[in-house]
Amino acid sequence: MSKVPSPYPDESDGYWMHYHDEDSQRLADAIIAYAVDRVRMDPPPLDEPKSLSVLQREVGETITAEGLGALKALEIFTEQLAPSCISVDHPLFLSFVPGAPTESSVLFDLVVAASNIYGGSWLEGAGAVYAENQALQWMIDLAGLPSSAGGVFVSGGTAGNLSALIAARWAWRQRERGAADRIRPIILASGGAHSSVGLAANAMDADLVSVPVDAVNRLTAAAIRRVHLGLSVDDQRRVCAVVATAGTTNLGVIDELDAIGDFAREHNIWFHVDGAYGAAALCAKSVRHLFVGIEKVDSFIVDPHKWLFGPYDCCALVYRDVRIGKAAHTQKAEYLDVLIQDAATQIDEAYNPADLAHHLTRRVRGLPFWFSLATHGTEAYEEAMEITLQVARDAADMVRASDYLEFVVEPSLSILVVRRLGWSPDDYTQWSDRMLHDGIAFVVPTTHKGETVLRMCLVNPRTDPAQMQMLFDSMRG
Repeated sequence: MSKVPSPYPDESDGYWMHYHDEDSQRLADAIIAYAVDRVRMDPPPLDEPKSLSVLQREVGETITAEGLGALKALEIFTEQLAPSCISVDHPLFLSFVPGAPTESSVLFDLVVAASNIYGGSWLEGAGAVYAENQALQWMIDLAGLPSSAGGVFVSGGTAGNLSALIAARWAWRQRERGAADRIRPIILASGGAHSSVGLAANAMDADLVSVPVDAVNRLTAAAIRRVHLGLSVDDQRRVCAVVATAGTTNLGVIDELDAIGDFAREHNIWFHVDGAYGAAALCAKSVRHLFVGIEKVDSFIVDPHKWLFGPYDCCALVYRDVRIGKAAHTQKAEYLDVLIQDAATQIDEAYNPADLAHHLTRRVRGLPFWFSLATHGTEAYEEAMEITLQVARDAADMVRASDYLEFVVEPSLSILVVRRLGWSPDDYTQWSDRMLHDGIAFVVPTTHKGETVLRMCLVNPRTDPAQMQMLFDSMRG
């Protein structure tokens, strides 16, 4: 490979960073080999984090004036940095909400990066946005929303909830015809709502009113009505949104969506559903009945990087009427006028994704999910979802058959919250630390009503009942 002489010979190194040569070819070969080998590991290594002092000692400074060279930098990552990260796609990574991306979605993420598409406007990314919108439409159809619905892929549930609630505030102020422009809104949500709802309220300078849950930790319409009636007439007018959850993060509980939707419509209040984890199961016929009422939402979110087998970072934000999302979020600036003019000449669906959330710059993060969905088909997704649900049911039967384990709450989807009889908080922590150190599993304790318990979230079709039995057996001693 011949090199074209740089017009700036004194800056040749900086010039050559952007050109292909023998060194970059060797790097490309090495990266592709690593990526393919990593995605096909079965199972991947669990690994574990190292302390800052250990990394400083073993890795040291990696940013230097001269540069390390590509292959050396890649070696540092593969041999030292990556093994210091827990593998979220390990079958026994059961903490938080893990991920289990398909091979096709991970490999296509390389294509997305290489294509370097700006995903904020139809003008610049029409083909990519078209594909993303088809993936969004599958979820819109699963939720039973009308033809006016549309959405955008954002970075995660926090961004999705914030953007949805900003749209709710916009719609509320429009209804008030200027009377609420300087008034703080109120958001009604349960104590089981994700922490990002509180964060959104803080960012929006809104008041978050917590609604008590029932005996099975579910937000109900009756409880919302009681809290709403307890507000002053002026405060009732301040309520801009009610937030329900389709699969709470800690317990996996699905709120009373149908009746809450009726309440919201009765009072002309925006109805948002946080389904970041649980709404993925809409594609599974065995649990579809648990989501009745989601068709009444004004907005909802679901994270494909959680239980829809896509890589990080990817959250689908869907509006019942996409025009409200656009009106609430479109940014106006002289240099963006061409995007507004361009959108005006396009068909109705050809909106700019940057206009639908609190972002402007965005990568086409929905494409790896689209590619996997297009590759395997929706039936395969339904089958994979049913597999994880069945493993969760089998694991639940193991807990019920045990004489030393019991459920804190009965599982709704694939989150198991388990009490080990006789254990103290230190026992849970010691067991969790040992499982991670031995490379077996990553399961961290949580708390429920002040009690330390174990929480296990299953979203990986490669997790099998035998692994779950092994995990429960390890708690026997």
